[in-house]
Amino acid sequence: MEQLVDATTDAVAAIALGDRVRQLRIGRGLTQTDLAGERFTKEYVSQIERGKTRPTEQTLGWLAERLGTDADFLRSGVSATARDRDEAVIARAEAAIERQDHETAVAELAGWEEATEAQHPTVAVRGLLALAWARMHLGELRPALALLGRARELAERPDGSDVERAEVLYRLGVCRYKLSSITTAIGLLTQALELAQRSPIPSDRLRAHVLEWRSRCYRRQRDWEAAREDVELALELADALDDEETRAHVLFQASLIAERNGQWILARSYAEQARALYEQIEDRANVGRLLNNLGGLSFLLGNADQAKGYLKDAFRVALDVGSDTDAAHAVSSLAQVHLRTGESAVAEDQARRALDLLAGREDHLDEIGNAQLVLARSLLDQDRLDEAERSFHDAETTLAQLSSVSHRAAAWVGLGDVASRRGDQGEAARLYRRAAEALQDFRF
Repeated sequence: MEQLVDATTDAVAAIALGDRVRQLRIGRGLTQTDLAGERFTKEYVSQIERGKTRPTEQTLGWLAERLGTDADFLRSGVSATARDRDEAVIARAEAAIERQDHETAVAELAGWEEATEAQHPTVAVRGLLALAWARMHLGELRPALALLGRARELAERPDGSDVERAEVLYRLGVCRYKLSSITTAIGLLTQALELAQRSPIPSDRLRAHVLEWRSRCYRRQRDWEAAREDVELALELADALDDEETRAHVLFQASLIAERNGQWILARSYAEQARALYEQIEDRANVGRLLNNLGGLSFLLGNADQAKGYLKDAFRVALDVGSDTDAAHAVSSLAQVHLRTGESAVAEDQARRALDLLAGREDHLDEIGNAQLVLARSLLDQDRLDEAERSFHDAETTLAQLSSVSHRAAAWVGLGDVASRRGDQGEAARLYRRAAEALQDFRF
Protein backbone atom coordinates (compact mmCIF):
# COMPACT_ATOMS: atom_id res chain seq x y z
CA MET A 1 0.00 0.00 0.00
CA GLU A 2 2.82 2.42 0.93
CA GLN A 3 4.61 1.69 -2.35
CA LEU A 4 1.38 2.46 -4.26
CA VAL A 5 1.05 5.81 -2.48
CA ASP A 6 4.69 6.66 -3.28
CA ALA A 7 4.23 5.75 -6.95
CA THR A 8 1.08 7.86 -7.19
CA THR A 9 2.82 10.82 -5.57
CA ASP A 10 5.78 10.52 -7.99
CA ALA A 11 3.40 10.39 -10.96
CA VAL A 12 1.54 13.51 -9.85
CA ALA A 13 4.84 15.34 -9.31
CA ALA A 14 6.07 14.32 -12.78
CA ILE A 15 2.87 15.64 -14.41
CA ALA A 16 3.15 18.94 -12.51
CA LEU A 17 6.81 19.28 -13.52
CA GLY A 18 5.87 18.59 -17.16
CA ASP A 19 3.17 21.26 -17.07
CA ARG A 20 5.68 23.83 -15.82
CA VAL A 21 8.17 22.91 -18.55
CA ARG A 22 5.47 23.24 -21.23
CA GLN A 23 4.15 26.58 -19.92
CA LEU A 24 7.65 28.10 -19.75
CA ARG A 25 8.55 26.76 -23.21
CA ILE A 26 5.45 28.26 -24.80
CA GLY A 27 5.95 31.49 -22.87
CA ARG A 28 9.44 31.84 -24.41
CA GLY A 29 8.12 31.04 -27.89
CA LEU A 30 10.02 27.77 -28.22
CA THR A 31 8.96 24.56 -29.93
CA GLN A 32 9.78 21.18 -28.42
CA THR A 33 12.52 20.84 -31.04
CA ASP A 34 13.94 24.24 -30.08
CA LEU A 35 14.03 23.25 -26.41
CA ALA A 36 15.60 19.87 -27.15
CA GLY A 37 18.36 21.49 -29.23
CA GLU A 38 21.18 19.14 -30.07
CA ARG A 39 21.12 17.42 -26.68
CA PHE A 40 17.75 15.63 -26.76
CA THR A 41 15.06 14.61 -29.18
CA LYS A 42 11.68 16.29 -29.55
CA GLU A 43 10.08 13.03 -28.38
CA TYR A 44 12.02 13.11 -25.09
CA VAL A 45 10.84 16.65 -24.37
CA SER A 46 7.29 15.54 -25.18
CA GLN A 47 7.55 12.68 -22.69
CA ILE A 48 8.73 15.10 -19.97
CA GLU A 49 5.87 17.52 -20.68
CA ARG A 50 3.29 14.70 -20.53
CA GLY A 51 4.72 13.39 -17.25
CA LYS A 52 5.75 10.12 -18.82
CA THR A 53 9.35 10.47 -17.74
CA ARG A 54 11.14 12.46 -15.09
CA PRO A 55 14.46 14.12 -15.96
CA THR A 56 17.61 13.60 -13.92
CA GLU A 57 18.86 16.41 -11.71
CA GLN A 58 21.51 17.23 -14.32
CA THR A 59 18.90 17.41 -17.08
CA LEU A 60 16.62 19.46 -14.84
CA GLY A 61 19.37 22.04 -14.39
CA TRP A 62 20.01 22.18 -18.16
CA LEU A 63 16.29 22.63 -18.93
CA ALA A 64 15.97 25.33 -16.26
CA GLU A 65 18.83 27.30 -17.81
CA ARG A 66 17.26 27.01 -21.29
CA LEU A 67 13.89 28.16 -19.91
CA GLY A 68 15.27 31.07 -17.90
CA THR A 69 14.39 29.75 -14.46
CA ASP A 70 15.96 27.56 -11.79
CA ALA A 71 15.69 23.85 -11.06
CA ASP A 72 13.78 24.48 -7.82
CA PHE A 73 10.95 26.10 -9.75
CA LEU A 74 10.69 23.21 -12.21
CA ARG A 75 10.81 20.72 -9.35
CA SER A 76 8.33 22.34 -6.94
CA GLY A 77 6.80 25.40 -8.57
CA VAL A 78 8.70 27.73 -6.23
CA SER A 79 11.96 29.33 -7.30
CA ALA A 80 14.88 29.41 -4.90
CA THR A 81 14.70 33.21 -4.90
CA ALA A 82 10.99 33.23 -4.01
CA ARG A 83 11.47 30.61 -1.33
CA ASP A 84 14.35 32.56 0.22
CA ARG A 85 12.21 35.68 0.22
CA ASP A 86 9.27 33.89 1.85
CA GLU A 87 11.49 32.28 4.47
CA ALA A 88 12.95 35.70 5.34
CA VAL A 89 9.44 37.12 5.82
CA ILE A 90 8.44 34.19 8.03
CA ALA A 91 11.67 34.44 10.03
CA ARG A 92 10.94 38.11 10.79
CA ALA A 93 7.41 37.20 11.87
CA GLU A 94 8.70 34.37 14.10
CA ALA A 95 11.18 36.76 15.70
CA ALA A 96 8.33 39.18 16.46
CA ILE A 97 6.35 36.33 18.04
CA GLU A 98 9.36 35.40 20.20
CA ARG A 99 9.35 38.91 21.67
CA GLN A 100 5.53 38.71 21.96
CA ASP A 101 4.97 41.48 19.40
CA HIS A 102 2.06 39.77 17.70
CA GLU A 103 0.79 42.85 15.85
CA THR A 104 4.15 43.14 14.07
CA ALA A 105 4.10 39.43 13.21
CA VAL A 106 0.70 39.80 11.53
CA ALA A 107 1.90 42.91 9.69
CA GLU A 108 5.01 41.07 8.43
CA LEU A 109 2.81 38.35 6.96
CA ALA A 110 0.25 40.75 5.44
CA GLY A 111 -0.34 39.74 1.84
CA TRP A 112 1.68 36.56 2.27
CA GLU A 113 -1.33 34.52 3.42
CA GLU A 114 -3.17 34.83 0.09
CA ALA A 115 -0.21 33.34 -1.77
CA THR A 116 0.39 30.32 0.46
CA GLU A 117 -0.94 27.80 -2.03
CA ALA A 118 1.99 28.65 -4.33
CA GLN A 119 4.58 28.19 -1.60
CA HIS A 120 6.71 25.16 -1.01
CA PRO A 121 4.61 23.02 1.38
CA THR A 122 7.10 23.14 4.26
CA VAL A 123 7.43 26.92 3.93
CA ALA A 124 3.66 27.31 3.70
CA VAL A 125 3.07 25.27 6.87
CA ARG A 126 5.66 27.28 8.74
CA GLY A 127 4.10 30.57 7.66
CA LEU A 128 0.56 29.46 8.45
CA LEU A 129 1.65 28.35 11.93
CA ALA A 130 3.30 31.71 12.60
CA LEU A 131 0.30 33.71 11.40
CA ALA A 132 -2.15 31.52 13.33
CA TRP A 133 -0.09 31.79 16.54
CA ALA A 134 0.04 35.58 16.28
CA ARG A 135 -3.69 35.90 15.57
CA MET A 136 -4.52 33.55 18.42
CA HIS A 137 -2.58 35.71 20.88
CA LEU A 138 -4.46 38.75 19.63
CA GLY A 139 -7.73 37.01 20.52
CA GLU A 140 -8.64 36.17 16.89
CA LEU A 141 -9.33 32.53 17.66
CA ARG A 142 -11.66 31.64 14.77
CA PRO A 143 -9.31 33.02 12.07
CA ALA A 144 -6.44 31.22 13.82
CA LEU A 145 -8.34 27.93 13.68
CA ALA A 146 -8.99 28.39 9.95
CA LEU A 147 -5.27 28.97 9.31
CA LEU A 148 -4.35 25.91 11.38
CA GLY A 149 -6.86 23.83 9.43
CA ARG A 150 -5.06 24.76 6.20
CA ALA A 151 -1.72 23.99 7.80
CA ARG A 152 -3.01 20.58 8.90
CA GLU A 153 -4.08 19.72 5.33
CA LEU A 154 -0.63 20.61 4.00
CA ALA A 155 1.15 18.74 6.80
CA GLU A 156 -0.74 15.53 5.93
CA ARG A 157 1.00 15.29 2.53
CA PRO A 158 2.98 12.04 2.04
CA ASP A 159 6.38 13.70 2.38
CA GLY A 160 5.42 15.63 5.53
CA SER A 161 7.19 14.70 8.76
CA ASP A 162 5.64 13.53 12.03
CA VAL A 163 7.22 16.49 13.83
CA GLU A 164 5.59 18.91 11.38
CA ARG A 165 2.20 17.26 11.96
CA ALA A 166 2.78 17.27 15.72
CA GLU A 167 3.54 21.01 15.64
CA VAL A 168 0.24 21.69 13.86
CA LEU A 169 -1.75 19.51 16.29
CA TYR A 170 -0.04 21.17 19.26
CA ARG A 171 -1.10 24.62 18.11
CA LEU A 172 -4.60 23.41 17.33
CA GLY A 173 -4.77 22.03 20.87
CA VAL A 174 -3.70 25.36 22.36
CA CYS A 175 -6.30 27.21 20.29
CA ARG A 176 -9.02 24.79 21.38
CA TYR A 177 -7.95 25.26 25.00
CA LYS A 178 -8.37 29.01 24.63
CA LEU A 179 -11.86 28.36 23.23
CA SER A 180 -12.60 26.26 26.34
CA SER A 181 -12.95 23.04 24.29
CA ILE A 182 -10.88 21.21 26.87
CA THR A 183 -11.65 17.61 25.92
CA THR A 184 -10.89 18.32 22.27
CA ALA A 185 -7.69 20.11 23.28
CA ILE A 186 -6.51 17.11 25.31
CA GLY A 187 -7.15 14.80 22.34
CA LEU A 188 -5.18 17.03 19.95
CA LEU A 189 -2.29 17.48 22.38
CA THR A 190 -2.13 13.73 23.06
CA GLN A 191 -1.97 13.03 19.31
CA ALA A 192 0.79 15.64 18.97
CA LEU A 193 2.76 14.01 21.78
CA GLU A 194 2.46 10.55 20.21
CA LEU A 195 3.65 11.83 16.81
CA ALA A 196 6.59 13.68 18.34
CA GLN A 197 7.62 10.66 20.42
CA ARG A 198 7.68 8.27 17.46
CA SER A 199 9.55 10.64 15.15
CA PRO A 200 13.28 10.08 14.58
CA ILE A 201 13.69 13.87 14.40
CA PRO A 202 14.62 15.35 17.82
CA SER A 203 11.60 17.16 19.28
CA ASP A 204 12.12 17.38 23.05
CA ARG A 205 11.32 21.11 23.16
CA LEU A 206 8.04 20.54 21.33
CA ARG A 207 7.20 17.61 23.63
CA ALA A 208 7.85 19.78 26.69
CA HIS A 209 5.48 22.46 25.41
CA VAL A 210 2.80 19.90 24.54
CA LEU A 211 3.02 18.46 28.07
CA GLU A 212 2.90 21.94 29.59
CA TRP A 213 -0.32 22.81 27.73
CA ARG A 214 -1.91 19.42 28.36
CA SER A 215 -1.19 20.03 32.04
CA ARG A 216 -3.21 23.26 31.77
CA CYS A 217 -6.10 21.26 30.35
CA TYR A 218 -5.99 18.75 33.19
CA ARG A 219 -5.83 21.63 35.67
CA ARG A 220 -9.03 23.07 34.17
CA GLN A 221 -10.65 19.66 34.64
CA ARG A 222 -9.39 19.56 38.25
CA ASP A 223 -7.40 16.42 37.48
CA TRP A 224 -4.48 17.52 39.63
CA GLU A 225 -2.56 14.22 39.49
CA ALA A 226 -2.52 14.14 35.68
CA ALA A 227 -1.57 17.85 35.61
CA ARG A 228 1.31 17.25 38.01
CA GLU A 229 2.60 14.24 36.05
CA ASP A 230 2.69 16.19 32.79
CA VAL A 231 4.49 19.12 34.42
CA GLU A 232 7.12 16.82 35.94
CA LEU A 233 7.77 15.16 32.55
CA ALA A 234 7.96 18.57 30.87
CA LEU A 235 10.43 19.80 33.48
CA GLU A 236 12.66 16.76 32.93
CA LEU A 237 12.75 17.51 29.20
CA ALA A 238 13.46 21.22 29.77
CA ASP A 239 16.27 20.43 32.21
CA ALA A 240 17.86 17.99 29.75
CA LEU A 241 17.67 20.62 26.99
CA ASP A 242 19.09 23.34 29.27
CA ASP A 243 16.28 25.50 27.84
CA GLU A 244 15.65 28.38 30.25
CA GLU A 245 12.53 29.67 28.52
CA THR A 246 10.81 26.28 28.47
CA ARG A 247 11.88 25.61 32.06
CA ALA A 248 10.37 28.95 33.12
CA HIS A 249 7.04 28.16 31.42
CA VAL A 250 6.87 24.74 33.08
CA LEU A 251 7.80 26.08 36.52
CA PHE A 252 5.02 28.66 36.15
CA GLN A 253 2.52 25.84 35.60
CA ALA A 254 4.00 23.85 38.47
CA SER A 255 3.41 26.87 40.73
CA LEU A 256 -0.25 27.11 39.70
CA ILE A 257 -0.81 23.39 40.34
CA ALA A 258 0.84 23.57 43.76
CA GLU A 259 -1.28 26.62 44.63
CA ARG A 260 -4.52 24.82 43.70
CA ASN A 261 -3.46 21.93 45.94
CA GLY A 262 -2.90 24.25 48.90
CA GLN A 263 0.92 23.89 48.76
CA TRP A 264 1.47 27.63 48.93
CA ILE A 265 5.12 27.62 50.07
CA LEU A 266 6.04 25.22 47.26
CA ALA A 267 4.00 27.29 44.81
CA ARG A 268 5.89 30.44 45.83
CA SER A 269 9.23 28.66 45.39
CA TYR A 270 8.31 27.57 41.85
CA ALA A 271 7.04 31.08 41.04
CA GLU A 272 10.22 32.75 42.26
CA GLN A 273 12.36 30.34 40.21
CA ALA A 274 10.27 31.04 37.11
CA ARG A 275 10.42 34.80 37.69
CA ALA A 276 14.24 34.69 37.96
CA LEU A 277 14.46 32.78 34.67
CA TYR A 278 12.12 35.19 32.89
CA GLU A 279 14.19 38.13 34.16
CA GLN A 280 17.33 36.41 32.94
CA ILE A 281 15.96 36.05 29.39
CA GLU A 282 14.38 39.53 29.57
CA ASP A 283 10.80 38.30 29.08
CA ARG A 284 9.06 41.22 30.79
CA ALA A 285 5.54 40.11 29.89
CA ASN A 286 5.95 36.85 31.80
CA VAL A 287 7.75 38.63 34.63
CA GLY A 288 4.55 40.65 35.03
CA ARG A 289 2.42 37.50 35.02
CA LEU A 290 4.63 35.97 37.70
CA LEU A 291 4.29 39.11 39.82
CA ASN A 292 0.52 38.62 39.58
CA ASN A 293 0.92 35.01 40.71
CA LEU A 294 3.22 36.01 43.57
CA GLY A 295 0.69 38.63 44.64
CA GLY A 296 -2.01 36.01 44.98
CA LEU A 297 0.31 33.69 46.90
CA SER A 298 1.37 36.48 49.25
CA PHE A 299 -2.27 37.12 50.07
CA LEU A 300 -2.94 33.42 50.69
CA LEU A 301 0.08 33.38 53.01
CA GLY A 302 -1.38 36.26 55.02
CA ASN A 303 0.52 39.29 53.74
CA ALA A 304 -2.07 41.57 52.12
CA ASP A 305 0.24 44.59 51.83
CA GLN A 306 2.92 42.59 50.04
CA ALA A 307 0.21 41.15 47.78
CA LYS A 308 -0.95 44.63 46.78
CA GLY A 309 2.64 45.65 46.05
CA TYR A 310 3.22 42.68 43.76
CA LEU A 311 -0.09 43.21 41.96
CA LYS A 312 0.51 46.93 41.40
CA ASP A 313 3.93 46.07 39.95
CA ALA A 314 2.29 43.45 37.72
CA PHE A 315 -0.19 46.06 36.49
CA ARG A 316 2.62 48.53 35.69
CA VAL A 317 4.61 45.91 33.77
CA ALA A 318 1.52 44.96 31.76
CA LEU A 319 0.97 48.59 30.78
CA ASP A 320 4.66 48.97 29.89
CA VAL A 321 4.59 45.99 27.51
CA GLY A 322 1.21 47.02 26.09
CA SER A 323 -0.80 43.99 27.22
CA ASP A 324 -4.39 44.92 28.11
CA THR A 325 -5.20 41.33 29.03
CA ASP A 326 -2.33 41.05 31.51
CA ALA A 327 -3.28 44.45 32.95
CA ALA A 328 -6.84 43.14 33.35
CA HIS A 329 -5.62 40.03 35.19
CA ALA A 330 -3.56 42.17 37.58
CA VAL A 331 -6.34 44.64 38.34
CA SER A 332 -8.82 41.77 38.74
CA SER A 333 -6.49 40.18 41.30
CA LEU A 334 -6.21 43.52 43.09
CA ALA A 335 -10.00 43.65 43.20
CA GLN A 336 -10.00 40.22 44.88
CA VAL A 337 -7.58 41.43 47.56
CA HIS A 338 -9.52 44.63 48.23
CA LEU A 339 -12.78 42.68 48.40
CA ARG A 340 -11.36 40.26 50.97
CA THR A 341 -9.92 43.08 53.07
CA GLY A 342 -13.29 44.83 53.29
CA GLU A 343 -12.71 47.56 50.66
CA SER A 344 -15.76 46.68 48.57
CA ALA A 345 -16.10 50.05 46.79
CA VAL A 346 -12.47 49.88 45.59
CA ALA A 347 -13.01 46.26 44.57
CA GLU A 348 -16.07 47.27 42.54
CA ASP A 349 -14.13 49.94 40.61
CA GLN A 350 -11.25 47.57 39.89
CA ALA A 351 -13.51 44.71 38.79
CA ARG A 352 -15.28 47.03 36.36
CA ARG A 353 -11.94 48.19 34.98
CA ALA A 354 -10.83 44.60 34.46
CA LEU A 355 -14.05 43.83 32.59
CA ASP A 356 -13.57 46.85 30.35
CA LEU A 357 -10.05 45.69 29.48
CA LEU A 358 -11.25 42.14 28.73
CA ALA A 359 -14.29 43.10 26.66
CA GLY A 360 -14.74 40.78 23.67
CA ARG A 361 -11.89 38.43 24.59
CA GLU A 362 -13.41 34.95 24.37
CA ASP A 363 -9.97 33.50 25.09
CA HIS A 364 -10.14 34.92 28.64
CA LEU A 365 -13.55 33.72 29.75
CA ASP A 366 -12.25 32.42 33.07
CA GLU A 367 -10.88 35.83 34.06
CA ILE A 368 -14.00 37.62 32.79
CA GLY A 369 -16.13 35.30 34.92
CA ASN A 370 -13.90 35.77 37.95
CA ALA A 371 -14.07 39.56 37.60
CA GLN A 372 -17.86 39.35 37.34
CA LEU A 373 -17.92 37.30 40.55
CA VAL A 374 -15.77 39.89 42.35
CA LEU A 375 -18.01 42.68 41.07
CA ALA A 376 -21.10 40.83 42.27
CA ARG A 377 -19.56 40.18 45.71
CA SER A 378 -18.55 43.82 46.08
CA LEU A 379 -22.10 44.90 45.20
CA LEU A 380 -23.54 42.39 47.66
CA ASP A 381 -21.27 43.75 50.41
CA GLN A 382 -22.73 47.19 49.70
CA ASP A 383 -26.31 45.80 49.95
CA ARG A 384 -27.02 46.53 46.28
CA LEU A 385 -28.85 43.24 45.94
CA ASP A 386 -30.49 43.69 42.53
CA GLU A 387 -27.19 44.72 40.92
CA ALA A 388 -25.38 41.89 42.67
CA GLU A 389 -27.92 39.36 41.42
CA ARG A 390 -27.51 40.57 37.83
CA SER A 391 -23.74 40.33 38.10
CA PHE A 392 -23.90 36.79 39.51
CA HIS A 393 -26.15 35.81 36.60
CA ASP A 394 -23.67 37.41 34.18
CA ALA A 395 -20.90 35.37 35.79
CA GLU A 396 -22.94 32.18 35.53
CA THR A 397 -23.55 32.80 31.81
CA THR A 398 -19.87 33.45 31.17
CA LEU A 399 -18.61 30.53 33.24
CA ALA A 400 -21.08 28.11 31.68
CA GLN A 401 -18.86 28.26 28.59
CA LEU A 402 -15.98 26.74 30.55
CA SER A 403 -15.55 23.05 31.24
CA SER A 404 -15.23 23.42 35.03
CA VAL A 405 -18.36 23.15 37.20
CA SER A 406 -16.45 24.70 40.10
CA HIS A 407 -16.64 28.08 38.37
CA ARG A 408 -20.42 27.88 37.96
CA ALA A 409 -20.78 26.62 41.52
CA ALA A 410 -19.22 29.87 42.74
CA ALA A 411 -21.94 31.81 40.91
CA TRP A 412 -24.67 29.62 42.44
CA VAL A 413 -23.26 30.15 45.94
CA GLY A 414 -23.30 33.89 45.28
CA LEU A 415 -26.92 33.78 44.14
CA GLY A 416 -27.71 31.77 47.26
CA ASP A 417 -26.16 34.53 49.36
CA VAL A 418 -28.34 37.11 47.60
CA ALA A 419 -31.45 35.01 48.30
CA SER A 420 -30.43 34.58 51.94
CA ARG A 421 -29.88 38.34 52.33
CA ARG A 422 -33.44 38.84 51.04
CA GLY A 423 -34.77 36.35 53.57
CA ASP A 424 -35.65 33.65 51.01
CA GLN A 425 -34.00 30.77 52.85
CA GLY A 426 -35.66 28.10 50.71
CA GLU A 427 -34.20 29.51 47.48
CA ALA A 428 -30.84 29.99 49.18
CA ALA A 429 -30.80 26.35 50.34
CA ARG A 430 -31.69 25.15 46.82
CA LEU A 431 -28.81 27.12 45.27
CA TYR A 432 -26.30 26.01 47.93
CA ARG A 433 -27.32 22.39 47.41
CA ARG A 434 -26.98 22.76 43.64
CA ALA A 435 -23.45 24.08 44.07
CA ALA A 436 -22.49 21.33 46.53
CA GLU A 437 -23.82 18.58 44.27
CA ALA A 438 -22.00 20.00 41.25
CA LEU A 439 -18.70 20.09 43.13
CA GLN A 440 -19.18 16.50 44.32
CA ASP A 441 -20.31 15.35 40.87
CA PHE A 442 -23.36 13.90 42.63
CA ARG A 443 -27.05 13.95 41.66
CA PHE A 444 -30.25 12.66 43.35
